[in-house]
Amino acid sequence: MNEKLADYAARHGLRQSAARPPLGKYLQSVWARRNFIWAFASAKNISLYSDSRLGQVWQVLTPLLNAAVYYLIFGLLLGLSRGLPDFIPFLVTGVFLFGFTQRSVTSGAKSVGDNLSLIRALHFPRATLPLAIAVVELQQLLLSLGVLFAIVFAYGEPLSLYLLLFVPVVMLQLMFNVGISMVMARIGAFNRDITQLLPFVMRTWLYASGVIFSLPSLMEKGSKLSQYPLLGELLQLNPAYVYLELSRHVLLSDYREYIERKYPMDVGQLWLTAGIWSVVMLVGGFLYFYKAEERYGRG
Repeated sequence: MNEKLADYAARHGLRQSAARPPLGKYLQSVWARRNFIWAFASAKNISLYSDSRLGQVWQVLTPLLNAAVYYLIFGLLLGLSRGLPDFIPFLVTGVFLFGFTQRSVTSGAKSVGDNLSLIRALHFPRATLPLAIAVVELQQLLLSLGVLFAIVFAYGEPLSLYLLLFVPVVMLQLMFNVGISMVMARIGAFNRDITQLLPFVMRTWLYASGVIFSLPSLMEKGSKLSQYPLLGELLQLNPAYVYLELSRHVLLSDYREYIERKYPMDVGQLWLTAGIWSVVMLVGGFLYFYKAEERYGRG
């Protein structure tokens, strides 16, 4: 028989099982599996520390220990805490919220490769995997926020309606994390070496995002960074910096007053930049992942 297999399949109404559906139908399929995404994320979250005695306590201990190390090295030994009010809440806020994005990137890069058996056994929209990773990191963040708020209030932060603005900041950062997790999921699916490079990339990103220092204070007149205004502008457009600075702005009143008094900034522009990053990364990341839907799990 000289008939091609593709023509034979078409004549009998057969289609590729992993073919990419239209975008609208794909979105509906992802939404229909929202309960699976939450259940898969919850199970994965519980299993992460099942082999350790302290279990999920490590979700809080790990960023706290990182913050303690940064405080010892950069706060005490290098003196970056000089002049900054409430440096410990400032530092813990940066470490906790940067970790939210950092883990979304590193786990997202492995979300497809670590679930190849599931992909090859079942037919489902592959976007549910990086989405589940983003939910895992959100669940971990929510647990950490109890400790973060305890530290913030312990340093005298008063209850105010301003704190409610922290909710949209986290939602914007979550949108960004979902998008970047999908980008990394596609890259990691076809190039597993990226997971070896990511620790170095993330460490560089951490230092460029103001996690352990106040970027506005480093840009004051007479500083080395002020001699390179273009670099300063690029650092201020860094999405991780934008989300961290907004979080500190709404959580830490002393820091907010200090920045507004000494280094006046356009907070509205910060919100606008955060919104643009969130929407562009969420939409762009989803479409980028969707375009390779039928290729995941092959080979």
